[in-house]
Amino acid sequence: MVFAMPWISLAINTDAVHAGELGDVLMELGALSVDMHDAAAGSENEQPLFGEPGEAPERIWQATEVTALFDAGTDIQTIVASAAHTLQLPALPVYRCTLVRDEDWVKLTQSQFNPIRISSRLWIVPSWHNAPDPSAINLILDPGMAFGTGSHPTTSLCLSWLDKTIQGNERVLDYGCGSGILAIAALKLGAAHATGIDIDHQAIAASRDNAARNRIDEKSMTFYTTPADRVPAIQADITVANILANPLIMLAPLLADMNHKGARIALSGILAEQAGEVRQAYQPWFIMDGSKEQEGWVLLTGTKR
Repeated sequence: MVFAMPWISLAINTDAVHAGELGDVLMELGALSVDMHDAAAGSENEQPLFGEPGEAPERIWQATEVTALFDAGTDIQTIVASAAHTLQLPALPVYRCTLVRDEDWVKLTQSQFNPIRISSRLWIVPSWHNAPDPSAINLILDPGMAFGTGSHPTTSLCLSWLDKTIQGNERVLDYGCGSGILAIAALKLGAAHATGIDIDHQAIAASRDNAARNRIDEKSMTFYTTPADRVPAIQADITVANILANPLIMLAPLLADMNHKGARIALSGILAEQAGEVRQAYQPWFIMDGSKEQEGWVLLTGTKR
């Protein structure tokens, strides 16, 4: 079976026992890339796999679809037969092929992100779009390799909270800054200084680029990639941490030390069923006084005791 097209996508359904080995064999047979996902995705048999730091998720789905990308002209039937022989499968597996046409992938990706209205005065505008409301506070954003386009509920929840909370001249800590969107928003909303911390160097690079894109004064924004316990002492007026539940729980004592009495804190990246555990972790240091939920994600807020 030969296709005269730029790429051929081969999809084979298998089980958790053979999925990893099948992916390795397909790479050895010339695949340009291999991907694995839940073969039952979108059905009532979908098998969610959740993992956070500190947890060990299930390794792979019981029903796994292995997808491999090959050059045009590849004899797919021979590839599948060779893979089955190598793995000593009792029969040739059922497979399907899809033609992958050449695309302007940059434009295709950019088309998925449009300006997002957070409030009557705050918008997120991708760098390749014009601002719908030039008179608003517009966050010009290019996420690059970092998390934080503003489209995820956790980011939207944090931005809405900052919009209502910042009064002016605050010192803001953005822990897990990603694209820098929250720190930049804080400054454009009137904060005096923002500190962004992230373990990912690409996130810091994206944050710096986005700060420059939004004409943020370099003196008003500081970034660190080192662990927070090595960062110079910070006593924030406002802290936002949009990460995940387990890291937030582990960071509770550290974030408490980085906020003065009366400081406000917002925590997100928390699933609804995790909210109680996160709230409990922060209660020794914070009066946890509020929560808001959007699409199953929760924002918890509090005030330093």
